[in-house]
Amino acid sequence: MANNDMRSRATGAVITNALFRWESLVTIAITAILFLFVPAPFLWWQAWFWIVAGLIAEAALVVSAITDPNASAEAVAREFEGKYDLHQIRNPDSRKRLEDALEYRRNMVKLADQRAGGMRTQLQQTIADVNDWIGQMYDVALHIDSFESNELVERDRQNVPRQLEKVQNRLKQETDPGIQKDLKEQVDRLQLQIDNLNATANSVKRANIQLDSTLSSLGTIYAQMSLLGTKDVDSSRAQRLRQDIKDEVSGLQDTIDAMDEVQAQRLKLQ
Repeated sequence: MANNDMRSRATGAVITNALFRWESLVTIAITAILFLFVPAPFLWWQAWFWIVAGLIAEAALVVSAITDPNASAEAVAREFEGKYDLHQIRNPDSRKRLEDALEYRRNMVKLADQRAGGMRTQLQQTIADVNDWIGQMYDVALHIDSFESNELVERDRQNVPRQLEKVQNRLKQETDPGIQKDLKEQVDRLQLQIDNLNATANSVKRANIQLDSTLSSLGTIYAQMSLLGTKDVDSSRAQRLRQDIKDEVSGLQDTIDAMDEVQAQRLKLQ
């Protein structure tokens, strides 16, 4: 349903763009000039004939725009991509991966628009799954930015190990049992904090690897979509293609959940 709504809005955008194309404006201008200054070039001609002729020409421009697969594909792509502001992604590698992912999707839309019947429906359903996929990639990229921009984490990764070393050295020299107990508890807390900080750094590394892997998989999916034939519409091959996408979406969600869990644990320690 969401995909249909997006396509409907995109079609509306195509019509709007067609009405404001230079060809359309020229048609309107010529129609107005002929109506005002050449009202009856022939004895049987009526001035309002120019209005009808202009409307027919305008309708032809709109129809040609709607039936143009490239125009339709570009409008659908703009409608979808409008939901994601890549300028918000500060990590250049993450932003580049998303740009490439959106390019794959644009080509998928063009591929679907060039097909008909059951094959087009199948490809459109696959693209709807890809929409979720790219949405998850965007969320992962935002999580990476959030971790990388956290100056406190970077500061703690430098300071906490040194603090732990100092407490451990003091523990070796301390003879009072009560103070030893307090120092041991502090060592445990600092070690837990270090473990969590390392988990934070590792989660960002895994997220970057996951984005790379996802982009490669997206390229593979596009290649497989371009090879699907009419006979494959209801085949296990087409179903497996969609299942592969769902598995990738699930993997990205697992990455997001893992990063959220690490973040929650870090906040508990603060």
